[in-house]
Amino acid sequence: MASIIGGLATSHVPAIGGAIHKGRQAEPYWKPFFDAYPPVQRWLGEQRPDVVVVFYNDHGLNFFLDKMPTFAVGAAPRYCNADEGWGIPTTAPLAGCEDLSWHLVESLVADEFDIVTCQEMLVDHACTLPFRLFWPQDEAPPVQIVPIAINTVLFPLPTARRVYKLGLSVGRAITRWADPRRVLVMGTGGLSHQLEGERAGFINKRFDLAFLDSMERNPEWATQFSDRELVAQAGTQGVELLNWLAMRGALSAAGSSVTTVHRNYHIPISNTAAGLLALQVA
Repeated sequence: MASIIGGLATSHVPAIGGAIHKGRQAEPYWKPFFDAYPPVQRWLGEQRPDVVVVFYNDHGLNFFLDKMPTFAVGAAPRYCNADEGWGIPTTAPLAGCEDLSWHLVESLVADEFDIVTCQEMLVDHACTLPFRLFWPQDEAPPVQIVPIAINTVLFPLPTARRVYKLGLSVGRAITRWADPRRVLVMGTGGLSHQLEGERAGFINKRFDLAFLDSMERNPEWATQFSDRELVAQAGTQGVELLNWLAMRGALSAAGSSVTTVHRNYHIPISNTAAGLLALQVA
């Protein structure tokens, strides 16, 4: 059977892609951010995952306000990136793992999640940039992926508790997948930030650090907050932390202890509180 080896979570703001493209990783503004990633890159080299299940949020490349699914699961042979208007070069297609995709689709429907199944799916910076950060030397990462998009844009948002349950369901399904491959689960986005309105530039360091602490020791901590309470605590775009919460739910379903391999918090990056977390399942 498949095994869940651990989880990763990282911020994904488009400015990161611009910095990579322009070779600015060593500049004073960017260096504290990029210096956090080599320990995780080395850990990935040791762990050698085969498949990555990615919880992320689409920014209009695949879905828009007129059609915004709460949860959408990719079931395609490959996932292409396209120009989003940020000036970031498009990346090589990401290879899909169709067998695991369909297994997850069937399992989620059996668990009464009403999902959208996408046999064609574009992926934006929320999905592509993390792979550039974790496998910087590879044009395309040496893994297959299953992307799962969570609505963090259009109200009503899924509750934190519902998202955590989604992660639990995905994690249980992975452990029942009759394939001996090693699976990594990833959540991308956040942490606290707001790009518009009276609170533009809002960052809540205290909440971010409490959330990071909860990821190892108390993964259900964030499920106490409603969607509007999360906005109040983390900002309108900070609700991307739902993707982290889904990742952590999947690790909880593995039924083993979870330990922190590496963690980093840095502010600000493009008006965003940048977080990085690597968790290992014992």
